[in-house]
Amino acid sequence: MTINKKINGTQMYAEVNGRIDTVTVTEAESILKSDLDGITELVLDFKGLDYISSAGLRLLLTLQKTMNKQGSMTIKNANETVTEIFDVTGFSDILTIE
Repeated sequence: MTINKKINGTQMYAEVNGRIDTVTVTEAESILKSDLDGITELVLDFKGLDYISSAGLRLLLTLQKTMNKQGSMTIKNANETVTEIFDVTGFSDILTIE
C-alpha cells in the first residue's frame, strides 16, 4: 500500500494505492491522520485501491467522524470491487462517494 498526499491550503488530497487491510491499516491511519489539523476538505482518491477490509472501513469511519467536525470528506474513483464493498456494508449511505 502506498499513499501520496498533497496539501493545498486547507485541502488534503490523498491517492491510495494497493490494499487497506489488517496488515496495512495502521500505516494508512498514521499517514492519513498526521496532517488533518486545519484541513477542511479531505479527498481520498481510490483509483489505485484494489481492496479494503473491515479494518479499512473502520479507518474510513474514523476519518469521516473527524472530518464531520471540521469540514468534508469525499471518496473518488473507487473501482467496482471497492464500490461493491461500500454497497454491501451500507458505507455508500454514510460516505460521500463520487
